[in-house]
Amino acid sequence: MTFKDEILQGIPKQLPEAKPYDTGVNHAPKRKKILSAEEETLALKNALRYFNPEHHATLLPEFKKELKDYGRIYMYRYRPDYKIYARPIAEYPGKSEQAKAIMLMIQNNLDHAVAQHPHELITYGGNGAVFQNWAQYRLVMQYLAEMTDEQTLVMYSGHPLGLFPSHKDAPRVVVTNGMMIPNYSQPDDWEKFNALGVTQYGQMTAGSYMYIGPQGIVHGTTITVLNGFRKIKKEPSGGLFVTSGLGGMSGAQPKAGNIAGCVTVCAEVNKKATKTRYSQGWVDEVISDLDELSVRVQKAITAKETVSIAYDGNIVDVWEHFDKENIKIDLGSDQTSLHNPWAGGYYPAGLSYEEANEMMANNPEKFKEEVQKSLRRQTEAINKHTENGTYFFDYGNAFLLEASRAGANVMADNPELGREFKYPSYVQDIMGPMCFDYGFGPFRWVCASGKPEDLQKTDDLACEVLEKIMKNSPSEIQQQMQDNITWIKGAQENKLVVGSQARILYADAEGRMKIASAFNKAISEGKIGPVILGRDHHDVSGTDSPYRETSNIYDGSRFTADMAIHNVIGDSFRGATWVSIHNGGGVGWGEVINGGFGMVLDGSTNAQRRLESMLFWDVNNGIARRSWARNDEAIFAIKREMDRNPNLKVTLPNFVDESLF
Repeated sequence: MTFKDEILQGIPKQLPEAKPYDTGVNHAPKRKKILSAEEETLALKNALRYFNPEHHATLLPEFKKELKDYGRIYMYRYRPDYKIYARPIAEYPGKSEQAKAIMLMIQNNLDHAVAQHPHELITYGGNGAVFQNWAQYRLVMQYLAEMTDEQTLVMYSGHPLGLFPSHKDAPRVVVTNGMMIPNYSQPDDWEKFNALGVTQYGQMTAGSYMYIGPQGIVHGTTITVLNGFRKIKKEPSGGLFVTSGLGGMSGAQPKAGNIAGCVTVCAEVNKKATKTRYSQGWVDEVISDLDELSVRVQKAITAKETVSIAYDGNIVDVWEHFDKENIKIDLGSDQTSLHNPWAGGYYPAGLSYEEANEMMANNPEKFKEEVQKSLRRQTEAINKHTENGTYFFDYGNAFLLEASRAGANVMADNPELGREFKYPSYVQDIMGPMCFDYGFGPFRWVCASGKPEDLQKTDDLACEVLEKIMKNSPSEIQQQMQDNITWIKGAQENKLVVGSQARILYADAEGRMKIASAFNKAISEGKIGPVILGRDHHDVSGTDSPYRETSNIYDGSRFTADMAIHNVIGDSFRGATWVSIHNGGGVGWGEVINGGFGMVLDGSTNAQRRLESMLFWDVNNGIARRSWARNDEAIFAIKREMDRNPNLKVTLPNFVDESLF
């Protein structure tokens, strides 16, 4: 059977052969037992409803075993036989080019070189799922291959609800992930309802089909590291950045450190994750011994090397050992998946990776105690370093939030509204005021042809556009423009591609629209193939997250989620090819609402109309909200936009004389 034939058949009528559990693949940890006996029966019924009743007697014991052994029903038997990766768009079956583009993006999210736990359909973050099971994957690919541009596929937390009649200007796909009634949005609610097969944690770009490998965060991480060194008034050369995590998103950190030009130490407990990043060239060296690590780091600092080192072990041990050895850390952070602390997002010190996984599944209460004890230890060590001048920031992974819940010493001595913690979020000090408030965020694109030469041409076009814009840019954003031009000029040399031929670039609305227009023109002239536009949800407008994206909003509204909802609604009728809205992502289930989009450029006048309408809204919606919160940079940006567009009229805040109080 050909690749196209296997896509078109959907769920096979005949039972495929059972597949052995592949121990060579990085698998998700076993999830804890949370369902009652009655609920387990319901989960099995929910799984079996995808299949013809004639197969139920065969599948029932198999699914029952998966639920017992792994805590979820993944339907491993239905994994396709073909290799999953982002093929050139022409290789996908279908009647709609837009639908083919979405198939390409889905397969990129599940590529073994990209996904964290590919056989469990998890792209990154420990639980960031594209689908809940392989039946959903097969059905979705079949629907996309069958649909026309007069239909919309509705996605219900990984489950394809079906194809509905719509029209050419409607989104081809609308996605929701984990949208719970608020009172049922605690971590154990995810465990329960995900085990039942009725919801999933889509993270950000996992469940919205917009992940582009670790490159997706490396530009933002580079900006953060560069501006972190600027904040402490030190050149990156000879500086030391210490952090943790080499998984899906966190794997970008050593590459970002190299691009910034510092010494980076990144700890990771999962040897498979370390091996993957090392083999991909995203980290330079791997060291397993703390004494050897200390010697190597001191040598690198003295020689002002640009080098990234993975420590094959626990980050807590690194913080404590460097304190003992009096090694000065300039920048410190953490990017373990603490949005998911009890299910594989954080591994406590004092336990091996295997011991932690066993305890996580079989003694979850003890595991929680160990995680919280480890967080207290880690915080104590970090505090010692900051007393000696280390600049530490929360990298938006809920580190400070979970450390505070563990009773660690992370609260400010004199807390203010929005500044309750001892250390800032990177959005509060860096990304918010320097990027988001001015409208700069993680714009991205994928060359659907799969050709590296198309990516090179788009890089060149983007650079040309930015250089023209910069000539007339105000002084307030000159640094941002220069950082972005430097980034795009070095993109090819830095070998950022893992998976699809993709690029990320922080740009404001003007930059995004003009770059997209240049792409669309090049497509119309036959110079490049179709281009898929998107962005990370971690952006100006797409995410309401009080401890990350909206942490630098101090008018009390950071706990509201209107902006993310406005954003996805506005994108859907302004031209997006697909839209998504999620509960959870980055900082955890119940802690954030976030959304995103995808847009296919085909060189048409219709694509031009769509990009101009949607990209303008997608950015300026967030700037308007940030300006109403009295953020000076956002007020500057939205006033500038109103001067350029007479149809934009935004309510501006009046400032109150503090002496009145």
